[in-house]
Amino acid sequence: MNNLEDLCSFLVKAKKATYASGDKTSEIIEPDGSTSLHFKDGDYKYHDNYFGGEPYGGREVVFFKDQPIYIMAYYGSVNEGVASFGEIYKVLQQALLLIPENKPYRGPEKYVQGGYVYLNNFSGEVDNFSGEEKIVLVGKEIYRAKYAGGLVNQRK
Repeated sequence: MNNLEDLCSFLVKAKKATYASGDKTSEIIEPDGSTSLHFKDGDYKYHDNYFGGEPYGGREVVFFKDQPIYIMAYYGSVNEGVASFGEIYKVLQQALLLIPENKPYRGPEKYVQGGYVYLNNFSGEVDNFSGEEKIVLVGKEIYRAKYAGGLVNQRK
């Protein structure tokens, strides 16, 4: 595997430039109804593909010199009793913009915006990790997502 620090730096750039940015201009709606987001920097390429709505699920893949080297799968939802998805996903996007350089999976361990508290509990390193994030409002969980990933295609 090429340098893990380079991979982490690339993941931070890619994630900040795609979904977390809130910029929908780079979204591609695929024939299967999924949404794809792409980012490229040098020999690295990032592809995030998800099926949106409630609940949602998807996966991110990083390619180095057109070979897949990293994947992360994720699945989450806003609680059924919550009517305003938009506000919750804006909080999520703000948290994702604060992605830790050394643990570039989702957002930071904790982020507070107004009455919302984003919490992210994870374990492992970029080569093999898993975690769960949630958003709490006035002590009540209103959003939860799980994710897992790591390096792929390392032994031939």
